[in-house]
Amino acid sequence: MVFLTRFLQLPKKIPRKFLRAGFLDTLHLRVRAGTGGMGFPKYGGVGGRGGDVVVVATEELSLHHIAEKYRDRKIIAGHGNNSEARGIIGKPGQNVEIPVPLGVTIYDSNKIVIGEVDKPNSKLVVARGGVGGCPETGFSGQKGQNHVITLDLKLIADVALVGFPNAGKSTLLASVSNARPKIADYPFTTIRPNLGIINYPDLRKISVADLPGLIEGAHVNIGMGHKFLKHLDRTKLLVFIVDVQGFRLSPRHSYRDCMETVFLLNKEIELYNADLLDRHAILLVNKMDTQDADKKFKEIEAMLRDLNTVAREIPEEIRPDRIIEFDEILSTSLTTNRKEQSAIIKERIRFHLDRIAKIEVQRNEEIRAELELYEKLKSESRTHAPTMV
Repeated sequence: MVFLTRFLQLPKKIPRKFLRAGFLDTLHLRVRAGTGGMGFPKYGGVGGRGGDVVVVATEELSLHHIAEKYRDRKIIAGHGNNSEARGIIGKPGQNVEIPVPLGVTIYDSNKIVIGEVDKPNSKLVVARGGVGGCPETGFSGQKGQNHVITLDLKLIADVALVGFPNAGKSTLLASVSNARPKIADYPFTTIRPNLGIINYPDLRKISVADLPGLIEGAHVNIGMGHKFLKHLDRTKLLVFIVDVQGFRLSPRHSYRDCMETVFLLNKEIELYNADLLDRHAILLVNKMDTQDADKKFKEIEAMLRDLNTVAREIPEEIRPDRIIEFDEILSTSLTTNRKEQSAIIKERIRFHLDRIAKIEVQRNEEIRAELELYEKLKSESRTHAPTMV
């Protein structure tokens, strides 16, 4: 079949549009640092050091830019110059700087973290140049590091929207921010993360990440679990969105009511990274404009505020070991296009982020006070310590 396709020059199958170009959050690169220059034994000359390969955090950049710039995925730094009679110390090789987006973690080929860059203009050496020829190396220049690295991007956002498919995450993002994600009444309309900015009249800006809907088993990478759960790592506030009518992915899957979806989301995040449950979170119960929604919400509202007690009656296969605590629970209907509801959600998101910021400031002040006290006690003990004769 392959032979016939080549012989008859049949057109190749073109991938669907969303697979051809989309959100890129992982990129592999071959990086090779420069080799050190040769030394000059006769005069004790030292060869120039090989150039380094360095990544630099750059704002308003995506991994697509890097993929376009380095199409062969190979980056090579300059070699160090040899030591010569007219130049005893060789000139070092030229470093190569790779601009990368903020929030990139760099791994080596063994999946070991080399480092991360999450502040503008922060730099990290990912391949170090070889030492120039010197007496210790027999005046022979050493090879620089040469390996494959992985650039793994995790979105840096103030807020992350978490929920099962078709819960209303994209609708919320569109109603409160400048983002225009795809919205429809079927699951998996979001197939890649969307990032929106909430603008306030006083020029305050809050970034919101809409992650594709999770499914049961996301923690073990079923669906695209790890690929999207990792974007929760750098957010300050988690906004859980659930359908008051419950959720069913397909006729082959079990129906989960609203309460069960909350526990399932809790469990998936716990099994992926239990530390994420320590994050501040709010719960939005959506689609309150549907049939019997008010009645169903009243039945579960008290239980949502006491999840630890309710968890004892939940089936073991969906019961998490650690129960998340929501800072606030809101009911809403995002499809009605009522601006007052969007305004309330925007105000509550801002309120909780401001409260988180105050807690962080207070915690930093306490740490600073403890360090100052420690330094003071250490200084006093040094002053009053007995002198040995």
